[in-house]
Amino acid sequence: MPKKSWTLTDVEQDLYVECFTVSPADVGGPATGYRIVKRRLYGGLRDGVDVVEVDNGLVRFVVVPTRGMGIWRAKVADLSLGWQSPVKGPVHPAFVRLNEASGLGWLDGFDELVCRCGLESNGAPEFHEDGRLRYNLHGKIANCPAHKLDLTIDGDTGLIAVVGVVDEARLFGNKLRMSSTITTRVGQPSFTITDVVTNISAEPSELQLLYHINIGVPLLEPGAKLVAAFHKMAPHNDVAVGNLPEWDTYGPETPGAPEACFFYDLATDADGQTQVLLHNASASRGVSVSFNKRQLPYFIQWKNRQAVIDGYVTGLEPATNFPNNKSFEKTKGRVIVLPPAGSRTFQVTLHAHPTPEAVAAAKAEVEKLQQNIPREILAKPNPDWSRGA
Repeated sequence: MPKKSWTLTDVEQDLYVECFTVSPADVGGPATGYRIVKRRLYGGLRDGVDVVEVDNGLVRFVVVPTRGMGIWRAKVADLSLGWQSPVKGPVHPAFVRLNEASGLGWLDGFDELVCRCGLESNGAPEFHEDGRLRYNLHGKIANCPAHKLDLTIDGDTGLIAVVGVVDEARLFGNKLRMSSTITTRVGQPSFTITDVVTNISAEPSELQLLYHINIGVPLLEPGAKLVAAFHKMAPHNDVAVGNLPEWDTYGPETPGAPEACFFYDLATDADGQTQVLLHNASASRGVSVSFNKRQLPYFIQWKNRQAVIDGYVTGLEPATNFPNNKSFEKTKGRVIVLPPAGSRTFQVTLHAHPTPEAVAAAKAEVEKLQQNIPREILAKPNPDWSRGA
């Protein structure tokens, strides 16, 4: 049975492979048309960053083990998924000032299609009473390199799996391990992220996790729409209240416009599965994000309405909580506590829709979730969901 595995990084074994390429001739079996390349980047802010470029014959995407197993970019045919960040990455974590006094240093490295926020905290910055930073914006995991990296290819089924292990741990603090498996199948326009987060401490550890999935041009454009089925939706703050009439529709680039966020309680099927769809103005191309609400109960829509050069982008964000500061989320019971050796599993799938027919089918799937479920759109922030509401 033609199934092969390779270890590309293993810190404990002092093993590191800088350059690696594999194709069907190296594996055997009926699956063809794929290619995986592992290499190291040099120069600028990306100096020393490892990437794994996966091409399954239809979808191409770039995994960044150096940045917490994030996904830098993806492309299906001529449909590019990602965004044009002012930050030209992928940025090595050494250049990201997480402890900057403002709490916003995380933004120095932010330019991926998919990056995780967490694991100890995932929301807004939080400060001690004396002004010292307690939790930085969006946590640390996106800037923690993987200490183990494996690749497995099944030549019979065409399943490709990139597996990385990332620790977010410190003495006298949380000690969490994330084992991330990113899979795709030859010829399919999708990939799936499966993360298992384990408490590797002898004491309880707190966990928050948010998948920051970021889409910009060309998919995001004036008239682009979000299709979501939900029980309840609320604007995050007064800025979002002003954008409430256009919650599902994206406007043009608007230099100087503040970001707007909307918080959702999504509808699901009987198994807890749900999905949202973002499509362009003509509904000819789109991307859907699927996940299980039992794992990720909350969903956030982020609109950054600035000019493209400044980061015109939307975030589609499944999460364990809303991205307020951690203390507020803790008072609302939205911070997970893992016992020693306890773990949680989270799975998110991105599926590209490069044709009008594919978009229409995905839209019908979302609309089916809304059937017989009344939806409520709040006119102002929900005080249970938004700090300061």
